[in-house]
Amino acid sequence: MRGLADKKTDLDIPDGDFLEKLRRVYETLRKRMNEEWHRDLPLEELLFDRWERASSLGFGAGASIYHNSYVFGDVSVGAHTWIGPFTVLDGTGGLHIGSYCSISSGVQIYSHDTVQWAIKGGAAPYEHAPVSIGDRCYLGPYAVVAKGVSIGEESIIGAHSLVISDIPAGSKAVGCPARIV
Repeated sequence: MRGLADKKTDLDIPDGDFLEKLRRVYETLRKRMNEEWHRDLPLEELLFDRWERASSLGFGAGASIYHNSYVFGDVSVGAHTWIGPFTVLDGTGGLHIGSYCSISSGVQIYSHDTVQWAIKGGAAPYEHAPVSIGDRCYLGPYAVVAKGVSIGEESIIGAHSLVISDIPAGSKAVGCPARIV
């Protein structure tokens, strides 16, 4: 079986000719990506330009964000910042990321939480607080930043770290919860 679209269903699925053309487009784009960058990416990443997406979101010049990243609410991103794949940028309470930052794959940044709402059976509102990440910061893979946190410029956050309090400029923080080292 080649794929789900080949199965007979009641859904309005394009005819086989269209699907074959789409497969050829995919294989052509996949080959080009592999030849130029030695990468194999999903179709959506081959079809959509991450710099164009960043521009459409109002991010700074030269910033990029992968197609499979989520952006909610009021999010601002400075120039030349790279937002890796599989990230969550929650700006429902306000989120600012500076210029020349590297936000690694799987990073989650939250400007809200539902803790009180959950433990009070929906009787309390969601809580919101802005998050700020200064210029020239690096957030390692799968780091999580909680609501209300400020990370100063030129800081490094280690992989898999949970940042629940402010990190001063020029710091390196790692762990769960993240501590300055």
